Amino acid sequence: MATYAVIKPYGMLSQFTSEAGHPGLSELGDFPKDVYPIGRLDRDSEGLLLLTDDNDLKRRILEGSGGRKIWKTYHVQVEGAPTAQDLHALERPMQLKAKGKVFTTRPAKARLLPDYTPPWERTPPIRYRANIPTTWIELQIDEGKNRQVRKMTAAIGFPTLRLIRHAIGGLTLDHLAGRVEKLSPDLQELLP
Repeated sequence: MATYAVIKPYGMLSQFTSEAGHPGLSELGDFPKDVYPIGRLDRDSEGLLLLTDDNDLKRRILEGSGGRKIWKTYHVQVEGAPTAQDLHALERPMQLKAKGKVFTTRPAKARLLPDYTPPWERTPPIRYRANIPTTWIELQIDEGKNRQVRKMTAAIGFPTLRLIRHAIGGLTLDHLAGRVEKLSPDLQELLP
């Protein structure tokens, strides 16, 4: 069994094949035949993505372990300056649409990241507006509907400009030595 942690760049698809001018994960290297992404990051999102052929690990992360879902941590640059009260709205269930159906989010965790510096520059950089501030927040969710984080921040009036998945369970970007890393037993223990 093999599990890889990769840092998916902006503009890359969470699939192995390229499509409509956007590269796929095969651009990051050669992976064994039966390794697939666990969950996805949309084309405009960056950060931690797991690839594995371990069906038990896939099930634990996607369906939860012992009935408990696994927290995914995102560092999100939003347009505007949300307050702590605004972030409380992210923590409460909200109704959003995914693939034409309304769903209610589960409780989340949110906090401001006042001194945050992203771990890498994005190419291309986000749009810059002199009269509109931007703010970094941390949002933790234990589910992952289509573009959920973006929909949540937009619903409270602070559209997402940049989204980086920082962690899945206890495994964070800080644990990775490179852009693609086959997980050692020590790193695998950080996963649920």
